[in-house]
Amino acid sequence: MAAPEQEEAESLKYPGIRHVAALILARGGSKGIPLKNIKPLAGIPLIGWVLRAAIDSGEFDSVWVSTDHDEIEKVAKSWGAKVHRRSEEVSRDSSTSLETIQEFLKENPEVTVVCNIQATSPCLHPSHLKNALKKITEDGYDSIFSVVRRYQLRWKEVKKGSDECTEPENLDPAKRPRRRDWNGELIENDSFHFATRDLIMKEGRLQGGRVAYFEMKPEHSVDIDVDIDWPVAEQRVLRYGYFGRGVSLMFCEVSGCLTDGRVHLSGSLDRPGVSFAGGPCDTDSGMSSNVSDSEASSAKSFIHSRDTEGFSVSIHSRDTEGLRKLQKNDLKVVLLISEEDVLRQMRFKLKMMTDCEVMLVGEDPLKDVQSMVEKEKLDWKDVAYMGCDAASASCLHLAGLSAAPADAHPDAIRAGKFACKQGGGAGAVWEFAEHVLLQKQQARLQMKQDLIDRNCF
Repeated sequence: MAAPEQEEAESLKYPGIRHVAALILARGGSKGIPLKNIKPLAGIPLIGWVLRAAIDSGEFDSVWVSTDHDEIEKVAKSWGAKVHRRSEEVSRDSSTSLETIQEFLKENPEVTVVCNIQATSPCLHPSHLKNALKKITEDGYDSIFSVVRRYQLRWKEVKKGSDECTEPENLDPAKRPRRRDWNGELIENDSFHFATRDLIMKEGRLQGGRVAYFEMKPEHSVDIDVDIDWPVAEQRVLRYGYFGRGVSLMFCEVSGCLTDGRVHLSGSLDRPGVSFAGGPCDTDSGMSSNVSDSEASSAKSFIHSRDTEGFSVSIHSRDTEGLRKLQKNDLKVVLLISEEDVLRQMRFKLKMMTDCEVMLVGEDPLKDVQSMVEKEKLDWKDVAYMGCDAASASCLHLAGLSAAPADAHPDAIRAGKFACKQGGGAGAVWEFAEHVLLQKQQARLQMKQDLIDRNCF
C-alpha cells in the first residue's frame, strides 16, 4: 500500500487530479496471432507504436503495460514503460479488460485517471490523447472514448433458413441517403478509453457519469484482430502512423554492425591470417582467377580498406550508402569502436571511407556515449543507436530509435526497437538508416500538418 503522502500527491501536469496514467493491456496468450502485441509491424513491435504516442504526448504522469509474459515485459521496458505484472486471476481467456484495470488501480492507489490504450491501434497519435484528456481536465467529464465516423447502411440479420424478411435499421430504402447528405454514424474504434478511478472502482465500468466521445479520422482507426489485417495495417501505419519527433544523432557500432565482426590479417610466417568473408580485402588487389562469378559479384558489393600493418576490413556498399544518406539529411553519424578492438588501429581509415566521426568507447559504451549526448545538448529521444553486443543493451534501450542486426546478441535484439532482417556487415546498417530516414521524413510532415492545424484553428 502506498504511503498517505503518495496517495495525496497531485499530478505534476494537472493539479487537483493527482495522477494520470496510461495503461496498455498486453496479455501473452493471444488466440488470433501468437504474441501479437510484440510482433514487428513495419519493423517496430506492435505495442511500440502506441507506447511512443503515449510517452511523446507528455500528458501522463506514468505509462504502463499490463502483461503476464516475460518477453512482452522486456519490450515494454525497452520503450520506456513501467510494467504491471498481472495476476493469474486476470490473465485467463475469460478475463475482462475491466478486471485487469481494477487490479492495476488497486495496486496503484495514487492513480485517479487512467487511459486504457489498445495495443492494436498503431496509428494513434499524441494529439489524439492530448485533446481527449482535455475533456476531463478542462471540461469536467468522467469518461471519454474514441470513435470513428462510418457511412454504412445497416440491415437486420436474419437467421439462416428462416422465412423472415430483413428490415433496414438506419435508413429508409425509399429515400436512400447520398453520402454528402448524411452525417454517418459514430462507431467505437477501441483506440482508447479515459475514465476516473471512481467510475471504474465504484461503478464497475469504463463509460459513465458525464461521458463524451473523441472522434478520430478513419485513416487513424486501425485495429488489428487477425493475421490477414497485418499487411494492410503495415501500409496504413507507414502512411498514417506516428513516427516520433525525428532524431538528429546516430551512433553505430562498427564491429558486428558495419562489419561482420571479423578483420583480415595478411598472412605471414609469424602473423597467421584470419579469414574474412566477402572477397578480397584490398582495393588494389586483383580478382583471383579461381574466384567464381557469384563470389566476384559479392566482392563488388563491398568497399575494402587495408592499413599499413596488414589489417583489412570490408564494408558493404549499401551500408556506406545508408550512412551517406543520413548525413545528407543533416544527421550526425558517429561510428563506435571498442578500445579492445583491433579495428581501433584503422579508425582514421574508417573516417576517410565513411566521412563519419569515429569514437573509441570502453567495455560499457553507455558512459562514453552519454557524454556525447550531453555535449550535443540532446535528449536520448533525439538519438538513434545501432549495436550488436549484450553491453549495447543499455544504449539500445535508452535511444529514441534503436536496432540490432539479425545475427546480434539476443540481449541486443530484445533491447532494440527496430527489427533488422539483415546481419552485421550485410546491409543491416542500410536497412536501419532507411527506417531512421522514414521516421525523420514522417516527423517533418507531421510537424508541418500540426502547424497548419494550429493556424486554421
